[in-house]
Amino acid sequence: MTTRDPLDYGWWLASRSAGVVAYLLLSAAVIAGLAMALRIGPARALRATHERIALLALAAVAAHGLLLLGDPWLRPGLSGVLVPFASDYRPVWTGLGILAAYLAAALALTFYVRGRIGARRWRTAHRLIPVAWLLAAVHVIGAGSDAGSLWLQVPVALTAALVLTLVGQRLVPRRRPQPVPPPKPPVTPEPAASPLWSTRG
Repeated sequence: MTTRDPLDYGWWLASRSAGVVAYLLLSAAVIAGLAMALRIGPARALRATHERIALLALAAVAAHGLLLLGDPWLRPGLSGVLVPFASDYRPVWTGLGILAAYLAAALALTFYVRGRIGARRWRTAHRLIPVAWLLAAVHVIGAGSDAGSLWLQVPVALTAALVLTLVGQRLVPRRRPQPVPPPKPPVTPEPAASPLWSTRG
């Protein structure tokens, strides 16, 4: 960028803002989903929050890509926004972001077709959501011009710490408490056997 006037790259700022919001919303959705899997907090409230935040995250991701189309400096074109690693601007980091968007959208939307694909397949696929989050986090750090700013590093570090902690708890098998054996019934002495015969004087 050759100018410091924000109005000259408003599209970039708007897209970057939408991208940061999308990352934060995706992180919140992943944290809520992991908390639900670990049975931390009320399940019904977490489920509703998880679903709504995930949809908002997808909307923010779409806005992030669409706003880039209006940027007169970057000029990514549809291929640069939709095709991974096709952008001229930091192609690796941008490509990882596009892959994260596709993966997050595909995995999140399987919730609405879980009846067709089966609950077991849906749960197996849904466990890959942290992978999409990781790709998004790498994209935020590598593709942004403000990745070195403290205002961005702090929320990325905090969300990464939360997500990785919950993922670690999810992966470590929890020890089930050993069942306590029931107490043995007290042993009562058997009554003496009656004599078969007796003698009388």
